[in-house]
Amino acid sequence: MTPLYTSSVNAIGGRAGHVKSSDGTIDLPLSMPKGLGGPETPGTTNPEQLFAAGYAACFGGAVGLVGRTQKINLGAHDITAKVSIGKDDTGFGLAVELVGHFPELAREQAEGVMKAAHEVCPYSKATRGNIEVTLSVA
Repeated sequence: MTPLYTSSVNAIGGRAGHVKSSDGTIDLPLSMPKGLGGPETPGTTNPEQLFAAGYAACFGGAVGLVGRTQKINLGAHDITAKVSIGKDDTGFGLAVELVGHFPELAREQAEGVMKAAHEVCPYSKATRGNIEVTLSVA
């Protein structure tokens, strides 16, 4: 791979610490969610929320690419990424549900766009075969 862009974020203190990007755009305190035994402190985030934000945005870009490539007028649309953490056979694991909302498309067409986007999205490529990712249309 030839890098086109590289992001750098520093994490201090793990899940109960702080994350800050090299350009200062991200500068957030972290806390453990209640589901993992933490206090889920208001005004903080966690790795699953950050991963969900990145995946939803990237997948949304892939949806736009599919729309342009296939000459489909997607209309207003959005993607919600639901990232779960839980126990598996080896410790902890992640699962993702990507939900597309396409009010102006027929369900079958929206499902086709989601499947095509899943093939080209870099996050989908990175997670394929490693974690469960399900696609759905709202």
